[in-house]
Amino acid sequence: MYEGRRVCVVVPAYNEEKLIGSTVRGIPEFVDSIVVVDDCSSDCTAELVRAISAGSPRVHLIARQRNGGVGAAISDGYVWARDNGMDIAVVMAGDGQMDPADLPSLLDPVVQDRTDYAKGNRLISGEAWRKVPRLRYLGNSALTFLTKIASGYWHVTDSQTGYTAVNRRILDAVPLEEIYPRYGMPNDFLVTLNIYNMRVMDVPVRPVYGIGETSGIRLGRMLFSMPVLLGRLFLRRMVRKYIIRDFHPLVLFYLFGLLLLAVDAGFLVRFFVIWARQGSVPPITALAVIFCTFMGFQSLLFAMLFDMEANRDLKGIHGPGAGSSTRGR
Repeated sequence: MYEGRRVCVVVPAYNEEKLIGSTVRGIPEFVDSIVVVDDCSSDCTAELVRAISAGSPRVHLIARQRNGGVGAAISDGYVWARDNGMDIAVVMAGDGQMDPADLPSLLDPVVQDRTDYAKGNRLISGEAWRKVPRLRYLGNSALTFLTKIASGYWHVTDSQTGYTAVNRRILDAVPLEEIYPRYGMPNDFLVTLNIYNMRVMDVPVRPVYGIGETSGIRLGRMLFSMPVLLGRLFLRRMVRKYIIRDFHPLVLFYLFGLLLLAVDAGFLVRFFVIWARQGSVPPITALAVIFCTFMGFQSLLFAMLFDMEANRDLKGIHGPGAGSSTRGR
């Protein structure tokens, strides 16, 4: 136990036979249960976990019959934690990229009820720029910006990190079986947490790379699929949180801004066509472009400001002792 709370570590794993053993054995003793979810690996990951669990009653294996993605594996682990009375569920990947020494820093704000969801942040210090592969760092930064808009958690950075801790309130309230199954799971989960008004806090963690891990991320595919997913998540949050649950006028500002910019795009096409044919543009067309551009962006900025204000209380509370505890009880 940790500070009187039952802690479960969920380890999603797919073809991690090289690192799964060291990952599981490196989890601190104060963790009550370790649930390794093997996502239908084609290597010996499941067999290695079974061998470890034979000598350690706190290690449990969930062997999926078909590959569902990292989100599906985490969903299974969360459901296990909920159904087995865990107070806190932590996610640590099976590739050893999450430092067990950072675990108390994630647990403390949850145990002290300063947040519902503690999320690791590898980008706070300059160490990340030196350790994280450049393309992944830049891609993560771009996705973080889009995730801020989609999720409403404007204070959150490093949206793609999977090193997280959730409290019992989330395990009981959130539909865990509906978690997005693939790579966009952290983004989808943040949107869901915002709809349910859960507090989210970033916690600095150390980036770990170059230990033999293999990334399954396909950057080219992510460049197209993730913006589309984030757009869908944004619309889902607008509808469920600001229309169905409780109406907020920021929806109208977002709608008005997007419509004006769509009209503006048409005026811009007309602007350049006339310019190419005649060498000059009627003043009314130029004024229409200026008006739509200015009013469209202004409306979007007002919507974002309203969104920030509406989610101001979901930041969690940073305390002077955050991350200072180093022992379990």
